[in-house]
Amino acid sequence: MPSDQIQYSEKYYDDVYEYRHVILPPDLARSVPKSHLMTETEWRNLGVQQSPGWVMYMMHAPEPHILLFRRPRTDLPKKPASGSSSNGQGPSRLAA
Repeated sequence: MPSDQIQYSEKYYDDVYEYRHVILPPDLARSVPKSHLMTETEWRNLGVQQSPGWVMYMMHAPEPHILLFRRPRTDLPKKPASGSSSNGQGPSRLAA
């Protein structure tokens, strides 16, 4: 794919979330804020197109042109509430 276009990874999964990363071309990457994770409105205004529910969940400072997204998995049956010790954050992942 040409390097002047937005590139979308395949989706990848863990037990809780569906993930994908989006690689921005250099001209758009300059518009990524360094101070905060972008809202849906902000990343859509850059031209990122994906279905509803995706949230930018992490910044990887060495590669600010790679946006890291996740959303809860909807393909798994709901588990009953329990006294789990999970913090609900899910794992922090870096795009490889």
